[in-house]
Amino acid sequence: MHASHYVPHYRADGPVRAGIPEHGRIPRYYAVKTELLWLIDALGEGTALPSERELAERFSVSRVTLRQAVGELVLEGKLQRRQGSGTFVAPPKLVQPLSLVSCAEGLRRQGVDPARSVITVEHLPADDVLSRDLGVDRGDPVIHLEQVLLADGERIGLESTYLSAARFPTLLEVFDPTTSLCACLRDRLGVVFAEAEERVETVLATPREALLIGTNPALPMLLLHRVSHDNVGEPVERVRSLYRGDRFSFLARLRSE
Repeated sequence: MHASHYVPHYRADGPVRAGIPEHGRIPRYYAVKTELLWLIDALGEGTALPSERELAERFSVSRVTLRQAVGELVLEGKLQRRQGSGTFVAPPKLVQPLSLVSCAEGLRRQGVDPARSVITVEHLPADDVLSRDLGVDRGDPVIHLEQVLLADGERIGLESTYLSAARFPTLLEVFDPTTSLCACLRDRLGVVFAEAEERVETVLATPREALLIGTNPALPMLLLHRVSHDNVGEPVERVRSLYRGDRFSFLARLRSE
């Protein structure tokens, strides 16, 4: 396959003109990447890719070029490398609604079993950000819960939740770390969640975060900041959720006012 004679396939869910610049000159690795996307669709989830040698011969490119194409697809979550086994077609990304639905509830709706592993439970003095978001004075005690998020036993994210210790003095007594914090606040402490403001950005995980999530520090992550309020407008929690970019996507439903 020669990049100069490459004819792109049309994909409704892909970039315009398959990402090819207007002058028509495309990097050879990108032509290979596009062809690999069609091969991935044909193979199906969990199927092993042909060997590196076979693919390089099929596309008439060097192994270096092929590795660049495969590497990008791994970062995008289309392929998965398994140590000692090869490269496989990855499962579809998990979809998290941008709504008051918790991560656990969102996963259950997709037939996925959610779980959480508590890493940190502590009291911290509120800094300027927590003071503003939680409606407390600077230096007031804040409860910090840090949990690894799991889906069907696979680590997919890391979440830190901050709450006013004065407002929820019994939280750590009634909260079961194996269950949903959101459900505990609602069912045990009577919180009625009414609205939340969320902001999403892309980041790279810190070495500690990458270790806890079990991912490559070079893998792009999706970072979500949320401040939730109850039915009388009082702040309930500030949440910082870090999700694996290769396993997660977000969904928002928009309506005209």
